[in-house]
Amino acid sequence: MPTVDVLNIENKKVGTATLNENVFAGPVKENLFYETVKMQLTNRRSGTASTKTRANVSGGGVKPWKQKGTGRARAGSNRSPLWRHGGTVFGPHPRDYSYKLPKKVSKAALMSGLALKIKDGKLKVLDNISLNEPKTKDILEILKKINSTRGLIIIDNTNPNLALAVRNLKDFKLLNVNGINVFDLLHYDDLIITKTAIEHLERNLLQ
Repeated sequence: MPTVDVLNIENKKVGTATLNENVFAGPVKENLFYETVKMQLTNRRSGTASTKTRANVSGGGVKPWKQKGTGRARAGSNRSPLWRHGGTVFGPHPRDYSYKLPKKVSKAALMSGLALKIKDGKLKVLDNISLNEPKTKDILEILKKINSTRGLIIIDNTNPNLALAVRNLKDFKLLNVNGINVFDLLHYDDLIITKTAIEHLERNLLQ
């Protein structure tokens, strides 16, 4: 089983963590990245685009001119799609674009993302991340010490001070371990995770 060093916020080794090889040492399946990220981005679509058909636009009800004798083309309504200000044919209407992948596929994609971080040497395991005050300056000092300039931070508890401090950083994102996802995993360079969060993550993925 792979092992990684556990660091403190001063970037000093304080122990090691043994990783489950089924979660962190499996094959990297890039096709699953594509399928999962496509699903996540599709599920973000609001689906509120809407156009008016000839039943919705104002006007109509009266035949513009008589059927014959005017020399003009036949017309039954000024709401026709052929007319200016007429209705739209086959335009978009509100819909739900969201869909779900099978749970096995989602878990396999996430495990592939974790294996990729191990392979690239981008996994940083900390014994604990805590702040006494919600100061961005304090978390920046910690991140600088562990040599991270762009990363996804994963914890397994509620930490209001840390959440407020990280919120101001455009190159970092804080998530609870239950919210870890493939899109954010691939979007950020480093995966910064606490030792207890790893244990929680392994339990979730092996269920």
